[in-house]
Amino acid sequence: MLELAQQHGQGPVQSHEIAARQDIPEPYLNQLLTQLRKAGLIVSRRGPGGGHYLARPASEITVAELIVALEGSLWPVDEGNEPRRSTCYALRELWQELSKETERILRSHTLADLLDREHRRAFIYHI
Repeated sequence: MLELAQQHGQGPVQSHEIAARQDIPEPYLNQLLTQLRKAGLIVSRRGPGGGHYLARPASEITVAELIVALEGSLWPVDEGNEPRRSTCYALRELWQELSKETERILRSHTLADLLDREHRRAFIYHI
C-alpha cells in the first residue's frame, strides 16, 4: 500500500513492479491485492497500461482498515468462552482495554501518515 501511495496520481502500478521493489513473491502479492481490492481500498485495471492504484487518497485510508482488510479483525478476542477463575476476569478486562486503545491508535493513523514517516526516515543523515 505504501508503494501505491507513493505512486498515487501517477497512474496504475503493476504488481510485478511492487513485488520486485518489496521483495515479495508475486503470487503472494496478488493474493494480498485481491483482498485489498475486495475491501475497496485499491482499484485494479487489466490489460496494457493496467495495474493497481489507491481507491481513495492515502489520507483517507486508516491503518485499521488495512489490517481488517488483510487480517479480518483488529483484535481477535474470543467472546464466547467465559473465564474459569476470577483472576481471568481481571486479565480479560486488561486485554479488552488494550484492544480498545490499540484500535483507537490504528484508526487515528492513515496511510499518508505512514508514508510521511517513511519520507522523514529516508532523509536522516548520520555523521
